[in-house]
Formats: sequence, structure tokens, C-alpha cells
Amino acid sequence: MSTRIRPRPVHRTGRTGLSLLLAAAVALGVTGLTAPAHAADPTTGTGTAAPTPQPSTATPALVDGLTEPADASVPAATAARAHLAGHQDRYRIPAPDRDLATDTVTTDPDGTETVRLGQKYRGIPVLGAQYVVRMTHKNGKRTVTGTSGSYFTALDLDTTRPTLPTPTAVQNAVRQVREELAKGGYRPSHAKSAKDGLTGTDRGLTVLPTGKGVLARHVTVRGTDPATGAPVVQEVFVDAATGIAVFEYGGLPTFAPTASAGAAARRSGTSMRSGTSMRGGAPAAPATGSTGVTGSGVLLHGATVPLNLTKDAATGQYLLRDSAHMADSKSRNVIQTWDASSVWYQDVSGQWPESVVPFAMPTTKAPQEMTDSGAVDAHWAAGKVYEFYRGTFQRDSLDGKGMAINSLVGVTDFGSPFVNAFWDHTKMVYGTGDDEYRSLASDLDVVGHEMTHGVVEHTADLVYAGQSGAMNEAIADYLGNAIDVTVNRTSMTDPEASLIGGDLCRTRAPKDCAFRDLNDGATTKGFLGLPLGSSYDNGGVHVNSTIFSGALWDIRESLGAELADQIVYKALTSYITPLDGFDEGRDAVVAAAKSLHVKGDRMAKVKKAFDAHGIVPGWEKDLGLDSDVLLGRLGTLMSFVGTGNSPSARGDWWAAPKSSADGTEPYAVWTGRTDGKGKPRRISPVDGRSHLSPVTDGKRVVWVAVGDVPGDDPWARTYDILSAPVGGGPVKTLFSTGSEISGLSVDGDTVAWSHRDETTGLQRVSYLTGGATTPQQVPLGRDYNQAAEPAVKDGRIAYIHDGMFDGTYGIVVEVFDTRTGKSTALGTPSQPEWISTPVITAAGVYWLIDTDYTDDAYTTLRRASLDGSTVTDVIAENGPRPVRAYGLTASDTAVTLTLYSSFSQVFDDYNDSLAKLWQFTPQGDPLGRVSCSHGQQSNAAAGTGNRVLWMDTTTTDTDLVTRARPAGTCR
Repeated sequence: MSTRIRPRPVHRTGRTGLSLLLAAAVALGVTGLTAPAHAADPTTGTGTAAPTPQPSTATPALVDGLTEPADASVPAATAARAHLAGHQDRYRIPAPDRDLATDTVTTDPDGTETVRLGQKYRGIPVLGAQYVVRMTHKNGKRTVTGTSGSYFTALDLDTTRPTLPTPTAVQNAVRQVREELAKGGYRPSHAKSAKDGLTGTDRGLTVLPTGKGVLARHVTVRGTDPATGAPVVQEVFVDAATGIAVFEYGGLPTFAPTASAGAAARRSGTSMRSGTSMRGGAPAAPATGSTGVTGSGVLLHGATVPLNLTKDAATGQYLLRDSAHMADSKSRNVIQTWDASSVWYQDVSGQWPESVVPFAMPTTKAPQEMTDSGAVDAHWAAGKVYEFYRGTFQRDSLDGKGMAINSLVGVTDFGSPFVNAFWDHTKMVYGTGDDEYRSLASDLDVVGHEMTHGVVEHTADLVYAGQSGAMNEAIADYLGNAIDVTVNRTSMTDPEASLIGGDLCRTRAPKDCAFRDLNDGATTKGFLGLPLGSSYDNGGVHVNSTIFSGALWDIRESLGAELADQIVYKALTSYITPLDGFDEGRDAVVAAAKSLHVKGDRMAKVKKAFDAHGIVPGWEKDLGLDSDVLLGRLGTLMSFVGTGNSPSARGDWWAAPKSSADGTEPYAVWTGRTDGKGKPRRISPVDGRSHLSPVTDGKRVVWVAVGDVPGDDPWARTYDILSAPVGGGPVKTLFSTGSEISGLSVDGDTVAWSHRDETTGLQRVSYLTGGATTPQQVPLGRDYNQAAEPAVKDGRIAYIHDGMFDGTYGIVVEVFDTRTGKSTALGTPSQPEWISTPVITAAGVYWLIDTDYTDDAYTTLRRASLDGSTVTDVIAENGPRPVRAYGLTASDTAVTLTLYSSFSQVFDDYNDSLAKLWQFTPQGDPLGRVSCSHGQQSNAAAGTGNRVLWMDTTTTDTDLVTRARPAGTCR
């Protein structure tokens, strides 16, 4: 048998689930100013930047076809490490005993052993890095058959350097999430929903495997989005030395995409990430004397089914507690269904509220209310999923070790219907459904989907973001669907066989009801590029999933259910590792098929299935843009709608920060022409500092340089405001401080910025003008009020004034004239939920404002004359054509907004749900979509006339692109 070795590819952003994107995330920036990375070589003209290859490892990604003996007298993990140590010329892992910790060891009934080894660097875990060794152990002999995974050999970092105190790192992580929740604008201190209750929990040090590695502290941030009330649970990684947030992701494995401003009303959900502990403890074991009995219940679809119950010795009640399925397993655990109708879904993730109680009934026949709630479906279906895994794969429960299976049924969304379900890393949680959708537990493929997330977590543990997250969803869909069609004996030729959630609706046909269709024909040509950490769908885990699950479905159609299911399960349990993307997923499935002796025409069908869905080497390069690339591979992951890392443009020039190709070099400021002519060039000095948040007025660029302060305090920083001509020239220091700076703006000889006053802790706006070297503060006339988010034009500074006005909290946009010292309020103070950074043009001052979150997150585009005499709602949130806008830029002749879901609440194409740019006249008349490209479009900057620059994720990278005019209707 031949041996095949596939080397780990060089860094290709977007190729694997997370590992190659991490380089883009290590942004050493001012808080709230996460900056772009990548693309060490400048672009020319309108072409795409040529990436600089940076090998991440010398360890092969996949080795199969081995028949090499291993020691059969020692534990499997010991034998696996010995094999790697004995073949250093192949694996390049210098000290497996030291650098590889045992994650899991599983042994299949046929004697196949799978050892998963997590990489550590000098004792610190490396995020997502895992190497797998596969062996057979039969008749007293052990043979290594193959290896796969990610082991990063290029790591070389000092783990002994001083690190921030843990409380400081946690505080910085919380602040990062809080600023993201503002969505690129400003949330008033007095807003009725201002309190978010965010808290952080330290998870210890982690090495991010980008370039030579970044030492980071992993913090789990929990709380509530003050805008929507939705829970927030984010995994945030902050640079251990600087405290700057460099990478983050979040999201529970949910059945439906997460909710967003543009999400379909019928597909509401949540975006959060949970740990594994349950507050209040795990459910109690059955009381002594409790006995198992068989009862019955009626499913929501009308069928009567048997139910395994337990008669409680203490109360005489019959509980939805099934001890029969695991009676012969070592654990003797139970499958139990719990009544969670009294709790909100926000309160059960990773927790066990006291108000969650067992479903109980006086007889062995489940009452109608248990049918109506979905409890009967959830209990019966959990047993069927357990039977499928045990009967088909000899797997004992979700963890393979007989873990208890608990299902919470009937959770609500703050008392309102909740149309979603999720696996919270310990249990299944099912929403109520609504007037159209039944309980989410009422379709077997939904239950199978959620329980399969538990299987994925205890095997490949695919990280729930980007491509790896989409594969997580794809496998949950595939196996959930396989369970459904197997139990219900549905033919693969049935046109409804491939639907996921098709049986949930009360009135709609299955095709109209289903959340996804495995046979929808999705290919990589329709891949939706989303930055990791995006508040929509965690980087596309649902919207891109049917690209991969569709290939698996095709394999099932062509090879038959029995063989296809075994191939997918084998790939999941023995080949796939946490950071894998679509390419690695294909290789894993092909290798798993080979291990099951699939060859010839049948192997050709496996490969053809992936070819048909576009999962072929280099598929990302075929994702097209209808715009011109000014700077490719910015790589900014946390770039959703915030302003801190936005490009800046004025006249014929733009400015943006970027790092080296592997993201490990300090950030530099680059500038170029907005029409793409000539070559972009670096204008910041090479001095070891991070140069961030550049802004330009078309003549010069102003930015912040962040550096270390020599001395005993390893965490002290300097923040210098620097300036240089757009075409290059001497760099001048305009101002230096030890306080963080944000919100830079420049026009002519005036520069303004936001900062916190060192004495009061309140936000202030300071400015320099007329060549002055000592900054002045914009006067507020009230001691405890705040000023933030300045915008400068023609000697005037527009800013947000927040605080007390005549004894009442309020907020108002004001304009300060640096020449006269006069401040003018643009309207009267109000109490909005959110307000954007103002923009000044020849037409006046524009800003976005949300005055009422009960109107489904619509926002108002407001304009005022500079003297405050006229305040106009250009597009009113309660008008005939309201918009959900969270980003604003404007020239003298056009206004560009970052919108969600076009002008409609319901969408049929997921692409419509992503952030898109729309352009309007100054009077609010729509000019059309700026670009028709797939992917997220955000962080726009207006050039001259209708030209717009923005950050686009269509190619799975984040590119700085431009168009000179709107693309139109995009239909």
C-alpha cells in the first residue's frame, strides 16, 4: 500500500477554518481601533495584492496509507507519541512527549485507535492546534495507519516576558466587546438600555498560531447587548503583553442563523458562546427506588409513540426520564427531558436555573400539554438519536462514554416565542416555536442536529467560526438528516428528504418551511465571505454550510446511506481537526473512504461530489468582485461596522493601516490614490511602534503611534499623534500623551480627537489648530458632561455632547467653531439608544440616530445646517422607507449607508442579510447598491462625488476596494 503525504499548506487566509486567519487578527491597536493586517507587498493599479507565502509548519497535514508497527504494550497515546518521535524527518515534531498533550483517545470495536494530541508551546496550549495519530490494535499487534492535523513548527516566542495582570487583561477584553456593541457609533451613558452587565472570566494563557506566535490571554466575556437584550458570550484573546484584543469569536451551535438587524423574522436566534459549567449543578440522579416503565405519548404530528419513563419513588409521578437506553452501558446514565417554559433562553446557556423542573405526570400517558410543548417529541427523538449512534457506529451517547442526555424544552425569548434550538456544550435547548413554527423539538432532524453538535464537540471539536464552523453545521445537518430519513424510512429520492426542519411548520409546505436544504445545489461560487467575529452568523457557519453538507448528501445519494454514513462518521472521528476548512474536510472524507476500502468508481463518486460543489484546490481565488482592489488581504477580523479600523479618504487619496503578511510585525500606515493609479506606499517610520487609526484630508495623513515606555512599568504606553504628507515626506509629532487616543479627524490645519480626561475620567474632545503645539479642549460648559466622536471640516468640529441639560439627561450633536470659540447645538437634546459619529459636508452635518428600539432597529438619517437653523430627517425611521443603518459616510454630493437586509425585513437570499452599502442623494433618494458582490461590506469612506472605498469580505479575505459609482439594483 502506498503512503500519501500532503504537506500543510502555506498561510492562505480563509483556506482553513481559523488557523490562517489568525495572522490577520493580531492587531496591536489603540482600544477600539483594531487595524488591518496582511499584504506585505503593495498592490498596483486595480489588481489584487500578491500574497507573501509564510509557511506555518513543516508538519504534514495528512499522511495515510501507512503500515508501520507501534508498541502494543503501552497506552495508545504513548505509542502515538513514540511513532511521531521516531519519524522526525517526516513530522518535524522535535519533542512529542513534551509538546503534545493527550486530548482524547477512542477505540472503535474493530480495533481502530484514534489519538488526538493537542499542541503546547513551552507548556502553553496553542489555539486549535491538534495532531491525530490513527492506529489499529488487533491480535496483540499495533500498526500506525496514518496521521493528520495541525502542528505549528514555526512558533518562536518568548513566553517569559512580562504579561499584563490578569484583571487588566479581563477588563480590556470586556471593553473590547462593549465597544463592538456600539456598532461603530456611540451609546449614550444615559440610554435606557445602556447597562450591559458584561463580565469576563479568565481562561488562561494561549498561543495564537500565527507567524512566530502571539502569546494571548483567553477571556470569556458574558453579558447582554444593551441594544437588543440578547445575551453576549464572546471568546476574546488579548495580547498578554499589551492587553489589546487581537482575536475573538463566539456563537453557540444553533439550529438557525443568529439574529441580526436584517435577519428574517422567521429565523430569529442568538449569538453566544458558553462554557461547560452549569450553575446550580447537574440534574440529580433518580431517587432510590425509582423504577423504569414504558408509557406513551402523542407527537405534535399526531403519531402515538412509546416513551421510556421513570416512576419517582418520592412523589409517585411519572417522569420523562429514560433509564432503559443506557441500562447496559457502563455509565447507566439517563435521557431526560425538562420543563424550561418558565425561563428565557438567555439564562440557560451553560447554566441550570432552579426553575427548570422535570416533566412529570400522574399516569404513564403523556397529557396533551406535553405534546403541545414539544416535550413528547424531544424525549422520543433523543432516544432515537441515541439508538442511531449506538446501533450504526457503536457510539455510547454523545461523548462516546455514556454521558447523560438532557433536553430543555419550551424556553422563550424574554417571554416571547423563540424559534431556534442550540447545544450549549452540556445539553440541548429547544425554543417554543411561534404561530407558524412548532416547538423546535418537533422535527427529528432538528434533535439529531443538536445532539450531533455534541458528538462533534467530543470528536473533531470544530471551532464554531468561519469554514470550520460551517463544517460543524454541515456535519450536524448531514447526520441529523440521516437519522430522520432512516428512522422514518424516507427514500433518498423523496423531494423532501434533503430538507432540514421541513416538518416544523403548522401551515406552510415543507419546502417553504425548511431552514436549509442539503440538496440546494450550493457551491463555493456562492460562498459568503464574513469576517470572523462578525455579529452575523459567526463568520457564515450556517449560510455557507450547505456547500459542504451538499457534497456529503451527494455522496449519500451515489454510494447509499450505509456506506456514506460510515465515511462521514469516520472522517469526523478520525481525521478532521478543530481548525480544518473545506479543503481539509474534503481530504478527510476522501481519506476516510479509502480507509473503508472505497476505491475505483465509488471513490471517483466521492471526489466528484466535492468537485460539483466547487470544493477544489484554489477555489477561493475564483470568488469575484465587481469593484477595484486598492489593497488586498487586509485580513481584519473584527471589522464589522466599527470606525476605528476604517479606511479614510478625502479628495484623491486614502489611508489605511496594515501589518506584515503573517500579522506579527508592528502596524504601519499606508496611503495611495483612490482611483488605484500608482503604487500604495508606507508613510509611517519603521521604529518598532504600532502605527494605527490613520485619517487623511487628501493632503496629509494623521495617525496614532503606540509605543512602550522605558522603565519599571512594563505596561506603560505612549500615544503620539503623528502627521505626514500623503505623498511621503517628513513625519512630525503633533502631540504625545500617556492616555489612549481615539476618534482622530483632520482637515487643513485642524486635528481633533477623543480621549478620557486623566483627572475626571470623562470623555473629552481636544484639538490642535493653526500650528499650535498645545491642545485645547472643546468647551462643554458643564462639569460632568462628555464629548466624543469628533469630525472636522473648515475649522469646525462636530461632536456628540452627552450629559445633563437643564437637569435632564440628554444627547445632542454640536458644532464648535475653532475660530470664534462658539458652540452650536444642532437641535435639542434627546435620549436616543444609539448615535453614529457625525460627518460634515458642504450640505451640513449628517448623523444616524436610533430613537426607538421597538421599531425593529430602524435608524434615522438626520442632517442639520452648520448654524443649527435647520434639522431635517432625511430618512426617518418611522417614515415610508425606513432603513437599518449602522454606518455612514458622505461626500458633498452623495451619502453612503451601511444597511442590513436591503429595505425589507424578510429575505430569501442570505447574501441580502449581510451588511451592504447603499448610496443616496443628499435629499435621501436611493441611488442603488454600491456593489453587487457577495460578502460583507462595511467601514466605508467617501471619496469625491459618488466614489466609495470600503472593506469587503467576498473573497474570504478582507480587501480594501472601491467603486466610482453605484452598481445599481443587483437583481
